Amino acid sequence: MKTFTKLAAGAAMGIWGMAAHAADDVTLQLKWVTQAQFAGYYVALDKGFYEEEGLNVTIKPGGPDIAPTQVLAGGGADVTVEWMPAALAAREKGLGMVNIAQPFKSSGMMLTCRKDAGIASTNDFKGKTLGVWFFGNEFPFLSWMSQLGLPTEGGADGVEVLKQGFNVDPLLQKQAACVSTMTYNEYWQVIDAGLTPDDLVTFKYEDEGVATLEDGLYVLEDKLADPAFEDKMVRFVRASMKGWKYAEANSDEAADIVLENDASGAQTEKHQRRMMGEIAKLTAGSNGALVEADYERTVQSLLSGGSDPVISKAPEGAWTHAITDKALN
Repeated sequence: MKTFTKLAAGAAMGIWGMAAHAADDVTLQLKWVTQAQFAGYYVALDKGFYEEEGLNVTIKPGGPDIAPTQVLAGGGADVTVEWMPAALAAREKGLGMVNIAQPFKSSGMMLTCRKDAGIASTNDFKGKTLGVWFFGNEFPFLSWMSQLGLPTEGGADGVEVLKQGFNVDPLLQKQAACVSTMTYNEYWQVIDAGLTPDDLVTFKYEDEGVATLEDGLYVLEDKLADPAFEDKMVRFVRASMKGWKYAEANSDEAADIVLENDASGAQTEKHQRRMMGEIAKLTAGSNGALVEADYERTVQSLLSGGSDPVISKAPEGAWTHAITDKALN
């Protein structure tokens, strides 16, 4: 009887211990669908890096009708992947988004144009139709056009903005002289559709001096006041960056892990492996900590929007090193 009691007590203590150390739940909202753009997070999940940090992470894919800022605002995620222009614009409107980590060091955004549309330089944009993504992705473009002195309402002295879907059809069908593309995704869709690099001219935002930070990790400011939440984010960022650096070093394996997590089945091995190779160029050089000079460059780009800037004043409290200081040291 004593033995049974001792065993029962031990079992109870074991169950209590498991409950006391139950993994903390974290929900991550992605900016777009499951693809190599988010490989670091899927690698961290697949390799058990989150589990090692005592986290139970749920990754929610995005899509054309999903705005990460709105998901975060509505409590549908603890942390989201977002581009800084959209986050700063949302912050100015009252949503306290804070950048806690910046896995992407460089921008992959560019305009891809047809040479046969008469485009050789930015001087040729006048009077042309340019495809632009919206849902917060238009902010860097509008800032760029403002710096070039080009109105975006059409006319001979401005540009006609075509609200581009998340494809490259307007370029292929000659509905637009240029369309928005990413170095790791849509550009290659153009190539796969039959156009060659010699048929095209590309304008990388990075090269034009208007690149803004992409794919940072954002949370709501008031949540950071909770020490338990802050601790979860420290562990989340540490595991995520471990995932990103593994993905950089093991590109093909990372792409395969992404494919295994693609519930839609829409992605192909060729495209994802190629994408991961390009993504690794953008995350290279980042340990996860936001570089203040990159932040300032983004802010200045967004402020230089002429009479209609993306943001009207320099933000305060829009980023913090509190998480990465603890996660990376």
